[in-house]
Amino acid sequence: MVHLLLAVIYISFISLGLPDALLGSAWPSMYGQFGVPVSYAGIISMIIAIGTVISSLQSDRLTRKLGAGKVTAISVGMTAAAIFGFSVSHSFWMLCLWAVPYGLGAGSVDAALNNYVALHFASRHMSWLHCMWGVGASIGPYIMGYALTGGGGWNMGYRYIAMLQIVLTVVLFLSLPLWKTSTRDETETGTGPVLSLGQILRIPGAKEVMVTFFCYCAVEQTTGLWASSYLVLQKGVSAETAASFASLFFIGITAGRAMSGFLTIKLNDTQMIRLGQGIIVVGVAAFLLPLGEYAALVGLILIGLGCAPIYPCIIHSTPDHFGADKSQAIIGVQMASAYVGTCLMPPLFGLIANHITVSLFPFYLLIILILMILMHEALLKNSGKGV
Repeated sequence: MVHLLLAVIYISFISLGLPDALLGSAWPSMYGQFGVPVSYAGIISMIIAIGTVISSLQSDRLTRKLGAGKVTAISVGMTAAAIFGFSVSHSFWMLCLWAVPYGLGAGSVDAALNNYVALHFASRHMSWLHCMWGVGASIGPYIMGYALTGGGGWNMGYRYIAMLQIVLTVVLFLSLPLWKTSTRDETETGTGPVLSLGQILRIPGAKEVMVTFFCYCAVEQTTGLWASSYLVLQKGVSAETAASFASLFFIGITAGRAMSGFLTIKLNDTQMIRLGQGIIVVGVAAFLLPLGEYAALVGLILIGLGCAPIYPCIIHSTPDHFGADKSQAIIGVQMASAYVGTCLMPPLFGLIANHITVSLFPFYLLIILILMILMHEALLKNSGKGV
């Protein structure tokens, strides 16, 4: 029964990734039909992000009341409805309206699933599950591309994804009895008072882990968004080569998480996080050193590989650092902090590149990385896990 539930969770993580890259891949075909500027994609993304932050902060309350299984099923159902709503939208304001349940559903399911896996499964499964998210995020644009080239338009691309999400919602509701088989879920995550944000922030190590997560997502998203521009404008790499290597950054994350699952058999979460941080340092150094364009391209791949173990291992170590009774609350604020970092830090570097110079890209990454390392080590010191 446990293996069957694990299979359902794996499928859920693939499903989580499916919609994430849809807006970016479909927007060039969408904005002209709605008569809005291309920049309006940022409005939709911001609405989704705000909804995700709100639902992440409420994940502890919802999970204690409903359980991880019901929260996951309901959240995926909300996402499915929102994606279908996108497919039938005929005006920009309708997209904005459907973006609300889209974001609210995404945050709750992300926090609930991550906490459930952190409590009940080994670290290797956390790495492999986030690898499955990468698989879903890679498949989504292909499905959209199939719809566009097949003449169905972006509407049909969203509809295909919505149908897959609806099927998963049915599977999740049918699997609800499996989620109740773990006594740990019932006894450790369902008791005690619901913590307010202020109470969470007063827990030793909570602020440190939030900043660590903020910095990690800032490094990942800033690299994904601006690496190609840096390679072209600063290193003289052709736009075609830069674009192909930028895709290898995300492939590096996905493949790195597959490899991390095996490494966690020998290394603990702390060692995996430090290993990832060290690899990112080497990748950033390749940008800074005058070794030519090929070194910079290799550095980009190394940053992707270094990013791979950090996100899943921080989450998996949360119950160990804070206790199973507080892990859902902590993971909720971690998710919220992650989305804030994703929203703020890449645009901030855009302003720096526009008003100063894009050559500051590796220094920007290095400063964020140093802060991440310092905060993670402070977290280990506070929790007594600094080994």
